[in-house]
Amino acid sequence: QVQLVESGGGLVQTGDSLRLSCAASGLTFSRYGMGWFRQGPGKSREFVAGITWNGGSTVYADSVKGRFTISRDNAKNTVYLQMNSLKPDDTAIYFCAAKYSRAPGTNTYNDTNTYNYWGRGTQVTVSS
Repeated sequence: QVQLVESGGGLVQTGDSLRLSCAASGLTFSRYGMGWFRQGPGKSREFVAGITWNGGSTVYADSVKGRFTISRDNAKNTVYLQMNSLKPDDTAIYFCAAKYSRAPGTNTYNDTNTYNYWGRGTQVTVSS
């Protein structure tokens, strides 16, 4: 049974930092590209960041570029999202997702339909 479990969310103030983690089990982690998505109140789910199976390529939404960093540790079956300079607009439930891919490119990482597994999410709230 595949499980993706997010952690690290919380309530922070504008300008603060948070590091989200997503621990994967039940799959061969190194065969999967990973993505982070978020869904704010009253909004649809949106892409945040993606990373290929070996960490060789990353891709970011324009709204987080320069502030967020995605990384992974295949030995620990974990993907991370370091979030700096947080803003109230970053308030959302953050989900990690896994897509079976060893392709080098990231051009489909923003498409929710290309992911095979999803976590249940972790809440991030940024107060002004």
